[in-house]
Amino acid sequence: MQKHLKQLVVSNAKVMMWKPVIVRTRITVEFILEKLAAGETPEEIIEPHPRLTREAI
Repeated sequence: MQKHLKQLVVSNAKVMMWKPVIVRTRITVEFILEKLAAGETPEEIIEPHPRLTREAI
């Protein structure tokens, strides 16, 4: 599982100040969790962010 997560989530000083982001995007894990907590579905989150995948969520 952790190996799989390392392929989806990265953290880099030059991208969003070390916040974990989905690989090849500037979408933070925090952003996704906030959207899910607010009741949005994965599809609603993906729609405006075409580089984001359901698997990454």
